[in-house]
Amino acid sequence: MAAFPVPASWRRIRRSHLIAAGCAVALCSTVAAPATAYGGTTTATTATKPTIVLVHGAFADASSWNGVIERLQRRGYTVIAPANPLRGLYSDSTYIASVLDSIKGPIVLVGHSYGGAVNSSAAAGNPRVKSLVYVSALMPDVGESGMSLAARFPNGLGTAMKSVPYRAGGGASGTDLYLKPDKLHQVFAADLPESTTKLMAVTQRPAATTALSQTAKVAAWKHIPSWFLVAKQDKTINPNQERFEAKRAGSHTVEIDSSHVAMIAHPEAVTDLILQAATAAASTRAYARPQRVHP
Repeated sequence: MAAFPVPASWRRIRRSHLIAAGCAVALCSTVAAPATAYGGTTTATTATKPTIVLVHGAFADASSWNGVIERLQRRGYTVIAPANPLRGLYSDSTYIASVLDSIKGPIVLVGHSYGGAVNSSAAAGNPRVKSLVYVSALMPDVGESGMSLAARFPNGLGTAMKSVPYRAGGGASGTDLYLKPDKLHQVFAADLPESTTKLMAVTQRPAATTALSQTAKVAAWKHIPSWFLVAKQDKTINPNQERFEAKRAGSHTVEIDSSHVAMIAHPEAVTDLILQAATAAASTRAYARPQRVHP
């Protein structure tokens, strides 16, 4: 039987369909390749951005990072701000280390105040922590504590704190440290409105004395590049202590006119420093750690 003649118009349509199908296959191949390399759903551009972990310090909670979080999220970063238990350097750093273990990919670890001491221990031995950022923070060396550093660099906390005994499960007990409500504005957040600091005084989270008395067993900043923001008007941590810590660690350092809570009073400046740490990995030269100067 003779083949049924195919009109020329049908042949043209068929050729168009074949060309379109071939283009679709090629396009899918080029798009799917990077997606598979990064877990099947994430593009290469997104996957190269580190997760930024923000750890608060004493007398504060994770909401103190809100202004910074908003700015980082607008720039496309994944941000986690865990609750720092504030029960003791050893237990707190163990907890934050477990949070870091739950994160896939590179990490920029940021700490404010006592959170800096926690991070210096929590990041030790974790190769996914690519940089450490300290915001008016404690940065102890092995054998140092918040209290021993404060003895060397006096601050305004001495008469601003009150001690309150507490009880815990299993018969355990200890002492919590609070900022006195009438001292918080002056010592902790002098560049914020008093109406704001009155609320902060009521909602503050106390730190157990062991948070500041336990001595560091490790110092991750000796092996991980660091960035440091010095708050020049800080009354909670002596700015000279912050400068000493940053110089000793060879940190990339900026100084701003701020109280202790720079992330609340100056979230743009804090965000800028975090972004420097987050993007530095793109350039080996920029990411290189400065020479550390020993005291």
